[in-house]
Amino acid sequence: MMEFFPEIPKIQFEGKESTNPLAFKFYDPNEVIDGKPLKDHLKFSVAFWHTFVNEGRDPFGDPTAERPWNRFSDPMDKAFARVDALFEFCEKLNIEYFCFHDRDIAPEGKTLRETNKILDKVVERIKERMKDSNVKLLWGTANLFSHPRYMHGAATTCSADVFAYAAAQVKKALEITKELGGEGYVFWGGREGYETLLNTDLGLELENLARFLRMAVEYAKKIGFTGQFLIEPKPKEPTKHQYDFDVATAYAFLKNHGLDEYFKFNIEANHATLAGHTFQHELRMARILGKLGSIDANQGDLLLGWDTDQFPTNIYDTTLAMYEVIKAGGFTKGGLNFDAKVRRASYKVEDLFIGHIAGMDTFALGFKIAYKLAKDGVFDKFIEEKYRSFKEGIGKEIVEGKTDFEKLEEYIIDKEDIELPSGKQEYLESLLNSYIVKTIAELR
Repeated sequence: MMEFFPEIPKIQFEGKESTNPLAFKFYDPNEVIDGKPLKDHLKFSVAFWHTFVNEGRDPFGDPTAERPWNRFSDPMDKAFARVDALFEFCEKLNIEYFCFHDRDIAPEGKTLRETNKILDKVVERIKERMKDSNVKLLWGTANLFSHPRYMHGAATTCSADVFAYAAAQVKKALEITKELGGEGYVFWGGREGYETLLNTDLGLELENLARFLRMAVEYAKKIGFTGQFLIEPKPKEPTKHQYDFDVATAYAFLKNHGLDEYFKFNIEANHATLAGHTFQHELRMARILGKLGSIDANQGDLLLGWDTDQFPTNIYDTTLAMYEVIKAGGFTKGGLNFDAKVRRASYKVEDLFIGHIAGMDTFALGFKIAYKLAKDGVFDKFIEEKYRSFKEGIGKEIVEGKTDFEKLEEYIIDKEDIELPSGKQEYLESLLNSYIVKTIAELR
C-alpha cells in the first residue's frame, strides 16, 4: 500500500526539554493518571475535513496546500487515497479516533441514490482499514450546508423538497455512523438560521427544526444506533443568526420541544468566543446541565471576528477546559476532536503533524494542571466558603424553599450590617498561574 508520509516518523514522547518539532513534549499517551492512560482521558480525534479536504483556499486566494493525495485526478481514487492517508496519519500520531462529514469522505453523484452508492464504496474501504488498525470513529455527521440546495438551510429551509433531501441524507449518515461503530452523531446547524427576519417565518423554521431532530431520534431507535446525539452550538457564520446560538439557547430549544433527554453538546472553543463567551463558560454551562458530551478542540483569533479554527496552543484555556471535563467525570462517548486547520502559509505536509502535536501537547499539559487543581480542590473550597451563607440560617431556608418575601422582609428589615465576602479574583488568577508554572516545573 502506498505510503503518504514517508518522511514523517512515528511521533514519540521526548519530554519538555525536547526541541524536536516532530515529538511530544507533554503528551505521553501511556502515562497513567488516576488509574488510566492519558490517551483515554483525552481521546484525541482527527477532523477529516480540515486535515484531508482543506487545501488552503481562502476568499482572497487559491489553494496553497501540498497534499500527496492530490496526484489522483479521479475523484474515487482521491477519496480512497484520503482514507488510506487518514489511517497512516493517525497511526503515526498515535491518535485513535477520527470524525467526518459524509461529503468529506466521498464525492456526490447526480442523484442521492448514486451518491449513496459512492459513499458505500468509501465506507467499505474504511471498514477494511479498521480491521488492521486501532483507529475508530468518534462521531459522524452530514454536510447540510455546502451544496447550493442548502442556501436557505436544511431542516429550516423554505423548500419541502430540500427538507426531504436533508432528512434522507441524515438517514444515510446515521446508518454509516452505526456501521463504522461511531460513538456519537453531531448536528451542526451550518445554515439553520437567517440573514433577515423580513423574509423568515421564524416560528415555522423552529418547529421544523424540532420535527427534523425528532425524526432523527426515532430513526436512530429504529436501527439500533446507541451513540450519543450531539448539538454543536455556533452563533453566526455562515448565517447572521443561527438557532443553536450557544449552549443556553440550544438547551432551551431542546427543552421546549421535549428533546433534551436525547442530546448533549459538542462544544467548540472558537464558537464559544464568537458567541461572546469563554470556552470555559460554554463547557461549564453544559456541565451543570448534565449535557457535556464532546469537544471540538481549536481556538480563534480574538482580533478577528470569524471562525479561524486554529490549533489550540493556549495553556490557560486548555487547563480551564479540562478542569470542566474532569469535574463532569471525564468523557464517555465524546473526546477532543481537532476541528482545526493549519494556516494557509503552513502548506507542507509536515505542518499537519506539527499542528496536531502542538494541540495534543497543549491539552495534555492542560489536563495535568487541571487534574492537580481538581484534586486539591482549591477552587471548590473557595466557592464553598463564598456561598457559605446559603448553607445555614436564612440562606438554607431560601435554598430549601422554606421561606417567602414576607419572611425575608421580616428577617432583613432592621438589619444594619450585611456581611459580604471578597471575590478575590486576582488571588485566584494568580493561584491558577502558580499551578501552571509548578506543574510544568515538576514534569519529567
